[in-house]
Amino acid sequence: MPGVAEADAYLATPSGGKGQGVLVIHAWWGLNDFFCSVCDRLASDGFVALAPDLFEGRVASTIQQARKLRSRPRKEPTHKTLLRAIDRLQGLPQVQGRSMGVIGFSMGGHWALWLAANHPELRLKAVTTFYGARAGDYRASPAAFQGHFAEDDPWVSASALKKLRQSLELAPRGAEVYIYPGTGHWFFESDRDEAYHRQASELAWRRTRTFLRKHLKA
Repeated sequence: MPGVAEADAYLATPSGGKGQGVLVIHAWWGLNDFFCSVCDRLASDGFVALAPDLFEGRVASTIQQARKLRSRPRKEPTHKTLLRAIDRLQGLPQVQGRSMGVIGFSMGGHWALWLAANHPELRLKAVTTFYGARAGDYRASPAAFQGHFAEDDPWVSASALKKLRQSLELAPRGAEVYIYPGTGHWFFESDRDEAYHRQASELAWRRTRTFLRKHLKA
């Protein structure tokens, strides 16, 4: 069952009506159909998924357009948009419990990690990043972490990934980090013809589903 596109977000609810909440943070392409489909897939697995629109309705199809979107002034700082979305998600009657998960892609992965490092009070229990790295102090976070990264990625350096691993090693609930051979940045996104890798994408999604079920369904 597809979700509902709203003025500033996309919301997908499981057929059973209730489930644990998962925030989906899109990449610098904006809240396009692909990221809405991620919400739908999560809903089909029993989660209530909300994807806030960080670019106020605008989407990009090229890197040049995406750069402009990312740097364009917005009515509200990104971190405030995300905190407002989390507050909304946790307050939905369809969401069971206060603990929730976050999945971020590239730019969104960076923000997912930022939320975990800077707002332990949010009670994030599962944080997944797709090819988005951010070193930080995760020792106060109650979250378990999961990362999916490409083998050949000019957007995420080996040193950045090393620093992230070192940071996550200190997280109380640990982390699982996967590197996918023969892939590049955006390998998970089926609408990126130049980067999409079907086998790696399917494996990453199976791992993500297992991770969320383990840390949110218990």
